[in-house]
Amino acid sequence: MSSRPRRILVTGGTGFIGSYLVRALVQAGSQVRTLDDDSRGSKEKLGDVAGDVDLRKGDIRDRATVADAVRGVDCVCHLAYVNGTERFYTQPELVLDVAVRGMLNVLDACIEHRVRDLVLASSSEVYQTAPRIPTDETVPLSVPDPVNPRYSYGGGKIASELLAINYGRKHFDRVAIFRPHNVYGPHMGWDHVIPQLVQRLHGMRADVSDTVRLPIQGTGQERRSFVYVDDAIAGILRIVERGEHLQIYHVGTEEEVSIERLAIEIGKRLGRAVQVVPGALQPGSTPRRCPSIAKLRQLGFEPRFALREGLGITVRWMEERLGSNADA
Repeated sequence: MSSRPRRILVTGGTGFIGSYLVRALVQAGSQVRTLDDDSRGSKEKLGDVAGDVDLRKGDIRDRATVADAVRGVDCVCHLAYVNGTERFYTQPELVLDVAVRGMLNVLDACIEHRVRDLVLASSSEVYQTAPRIPTDETVPLSVPDPVNPRYSYGGGKIASELLAINYGRKHFDRVAIFRPHNVYGPHMGWDHVIPQLVQRLHGMRADVSDTVRLPIQGTGQERRSFVYVDDAIAGILRIVERGEHLQIYHVGTEEEVSIERLAIEIGKRLGRAVQVVPGALQPGSTPRRCPSIAKLRQLGFEPRFALREGLGITVRWMEERLGSNADA
């Protein structure tokens, strides 16, 4: 794409990543509409651009609602999905319903209204346990155990990708997919690893040795890469602007950290020395995940925030809200 489309619908546009993307698109001069049921988001997350956005509230599973939201736009960025690990286990049928029905509704609406540009948010969860690290976009996708409800999330993302790509061959000028890897920052929900660690450590008292003993899942040597939300949005904007038809791009960083080290670093920012206490992993957890971002770099992307910088901003923001009991 040579230039950013002027009229863009962002589904899931009042959620964590969606709201940051909406703000960036508006600031870049696009006319933006959102569709969200606000189950995890709110227009307050849009800050001072909320008045410049055409806000639509509705369910991505409702065909007429989606068709009405798509009418008159040039591009759809489809981010609406059910997130949060707890919900993968407790509401897998909802996760899959939103994934598949929502994707089909978006595709049908785009075809009906001749919108031929689609950018789809997928996930690093499509790999489960990748056979090579850093992981590039050609690694096979996997649902290791369909009986494990955790895979409702990754399975739904795989289904969404397949639908978008194969509808895209005939009905779209461009379908571009991005797979974000552990985006974090202010305004994210509390049911992810970084905010959960902040929340738990914030409320814990040290023992007589001035050390907080923190029970965790796993040994603590499990490794992840985390991308600060400003970097993630910069990468997504590159894809909206320049991503190619039927291509998939990782959005993340290649900086890895163990969960033990992550807990220790968060503890430092909260004034607590941390000793992790290993525990059992939930079935379906993976020991290591880190993307190759070589393909996104070809579009001009380069991360700017090291983990220590992003953690400093994020932990301060979360600590303030925990201290004031404010809504995140």
